[in-house]
Amino acid sequence: MVTGVGGMVGQGILRTIRSLGQDISLHGTDIRAVSAGNHLCDSTHVLPYAYDPSYIPAIARLVSELAIDLIIPSTDYECYFLARHAAETGTTVAASPAEVSAACLDKFKTHEAFQAHGIPFADSMLPSSYQQRHASVVVKPREGRGSRNIHVNPPNPGSYDDSFVVQEYLDGPELTTTFYVNRDGKLHGHITLVRELEAGSTSRCEVTKQHDDEIQGLVERMIANLAFRGSCNLQSRVTSAGVIPFEVNCRISGTNSIRSQLGFPDVAYTIDEYLNDCEPEAPRVTGGCAIRMTHDIIYPDLSLAEVRDRHDNFRIF
Repeated sequence: MVTGVGGMVGQGILRTIRSLGQDISLHGTDIRAVSAGNHLCDSTHVLPYAYDPSYIPAIARLVSELAIDLIIPSTDYECYFLARHAAETGTTVAASPAEVSAACLDKFKTHEAFQAHGIPFADSMLPSSYQQRHASVVVKPREGRGSRNIHVNPPNPGSYDDSFVVQEYLDGPELTTTFYVNRDGKLHGHITLVRELEAGSTSRCEVTKQHDDEIQGLVERMIANLAFRGSCNLQSRVTSAGVIPFEVNCRISGTNSIRSQLGFPDVAYTIDEYLNDCEPEAPRVTGGCAIRMTHDIIYPDLSLAEVRDRHDNFRIF
């Protein structure tokens, strides 16, 4: 079962699993009945938001009815709630422990966790305790995602409520690093992309190995102090002080389909470890770049209310 199949992360996970050519039944969930991920699923199911009290019981019912062997969550909240209630789901959940997911959900808590262990992170503070420590700051939701509702150098950073965080604005190229931690807690490998964003999502990216040694040391310090598992994503900028992280996503990230073509198929690693119970292949990161484009899924003679799954008549243009 892949959750959040209406989003880019979930769709990338589905495409990668389909590309493996393994005999895997894929069942998708989302808050909407029809999304761009339906055509990749053997069945699709509507679920409430992860924080809804009915979410875990609904997951457990689907696991029982569909004989689900593995859940791969694609959203931050689902990673946290599924990890927290893993025993109640009745199956395996590919996610870091709940306490790690919780720390990564909240950018201020991430800063506190990194600071406690002496790991570099963008200086962060709550608006209620804002001090003018930096010439340039960015104010963003503590639990926001997708680069939404972000304010660079607003007139009064202290005027926001404490659902926001004030971060030092890091000036320099933005990097997105995906690292994979095996079930035994060892770093399997990592890949770093320089990227450009449009509407909060990667539009163009390119593999860089320029900062690999520094990032390797940074990630090793992270997993030595926090129990990350599986695929996780580190966002950082290259500054005069080195590579400084400003956000951690404790889940498979949106460039997973791109990584699968550039020598770092972390979705395949997840399937190997958590479904097939075998050692994942070693990463073979290559050079290369990627540009994203849009495709249309056309369902001739069907209304939106009639769209179900990959057994429908559709074509991609």
